[in-house]
Amino acid sequence: MSGYGHSLEFGVFITPASQAAESVVALASLADREGLDLVTFQDHPYQARFLDTWTLLSFIAARTSRVRVSPNVLNLPLRNPAVVARAVASLDILSGGRAELGLGAGAFSDGIEAMGGRRLSPGQSVKALEEAIDVIRALWDVEQPGKAHVDGSYYSLHGAARGPAPLHDIGIWVGAYKPRMLSLTGRKADGWIPSLPYLQPGDLGRGNVAIDEAAVAAGRDPSEIRRLLNVTAETGVDELTRYALEDGIGTFLVMAEDAHTLQTFASEIAPAVREQVAAERSRSADVRPAERVEVPAQPSGAGESEYDRLGVRPTPDDGARVSDSAPWDESTRPHRPESGPEVTYSRRGALVGQHLVDVHDMLRTELTELRQILGQVRDGVVSAGNARSALNEMALRQNDWTLGAFCSRYCAALTQHHGLEDEAIFPHLAQSDPTLGPVIERLVDEHLVIHDAIQEVDRALVDHMKHPEDYDPIQTAIDFLTDALLSHLSYEEHEIVEPLGRLGFYPGQL
Repeated sequence: MSGYGHSLEFGVFITPASQAAESVVALASLADREGLDLVTFQDHPYQARFLDTWTLLSFIAARTSRVRVSPNVLNLPLRNPAVVARAVASLDILSGGRAELGLGAGAFSDGIEAMGGRRLSPGQSVKALEEAIDVIRALWDVEQPGKAHVDGSYYSLHGAARGPAPLHDIGIWVGAYKPRMLSLTGRKADGWIPSLPYLQPGDLGRGNVAIDEAAVAAGRDPSEIRRLLNVTAETGVDELTRYALEDGIGTFLVMAEDAHTLQTFASEIAPAVREQVAAERSRSADVRPAERVEVPAQPSGAGESEYDRLGVRPTPDDGARVSDSAPWDESTRPHRPESGPEVTYSRRGALVGQHLVDVHDMLRTELTELRQILGQVRDGVVSAGNARSALNEMALRQNDWTLGAFCSRYCAALTQHHGLEDEAIFPHLAQSDPTLGPVIERLVDEHLVIHDAIQEVDRALVDHMKHPEDYDPIQTAIDFLTDALLSHLSYEEHEIVEPLGRLGFYPGQL
């Protein structure tokens, strides 16, 4: 997945240990001197060994001059959002615009309840966080006339005075891992801030897709949402570069408890990542026009094509195939009529159409990665003993069970994507434009073929565990899935990217 156009930022994630308070403050001050962008602290008010995070942030802001400060992330159940809004805005004003806000729905329910907080179910916690964001934004929005009102089940405002307004546009970054929280991030937040140790391979890509889909459905540009990542001191330059280029991470926060780790990250790792990312983006910009293949030729004498007007290009199918068996007869595919020159598109419409291409690009990238992993294992190029670091660049380990687990996660993401199309998007398109009916029916049929192909990959992986010397069945299954998926994604883009740009994902979106 490509980046979101965000400049790279680097910061530190420090444990607010009360028994080492002087060291905590010293590390934050060092981050300021070393030129890092952010200093952040976790927030667990029920943890007696920790300093109070908000008091610490205020103290650090007073002891530094340029670095921005943020909770990573604030424990909402023990922090009244209306008071949080006032506190963050006040700190932003006092620090010269250096306050940000990371928010969490609240983990460790026992600790929260022990401190007098409410024990909420996961669904309730997500709803409460959404209401809290509405409360905070309402109090910050001093341009709105009158008092602030938010009618929520967990947090409300009943004629509260607005203000003070923050000195700058404070980012609200949400710590999220599960689908409901990711959806909330796409709808409401300014950033996503997970921690690398809690992620499985592919989670960043899948999280981005979930956030982007929710953002587009809410009429937002996914690039409005910064992607942050808490990383360990062991995370190397090449891995960080890959996260920036492939997963769109714009901010890296290293978990550091000592000066050496912080200084190394600031003076060696951060500059190297900036250099590699800049070089790769420059190369990509140079070759992108040559790689982009035009959409099918227009009728003779026609002006701009529909995709010229929309400003989005479907991915062409180059016709290359790797399987001995064809998944379907492509010559029987129906095609919709092309829209006429009288049809115009909004910027939001172009965004909706491009989003489908971006989601498909993520699926293509992961499929390529899967094939590469299988090839390395099969050909004996990478062994379990001497190539562990190479596989870690792909967030995988060199063994067959991990290969199977990765494919399982990838196939699940693909199935979820197709389920969303079949159950929600396709019915809306077919109802809005009856000429799409035959195309939609064909796409649904092809989804069934791809589902069966995924099941066959699963079966082949299970059989491979019993016969590790025989790679032919799994190779055959993955080859068939490859041909089916790449053929289908290109066909789908050519047929429905334009209708999506014209009609949206749901009624009334555009």
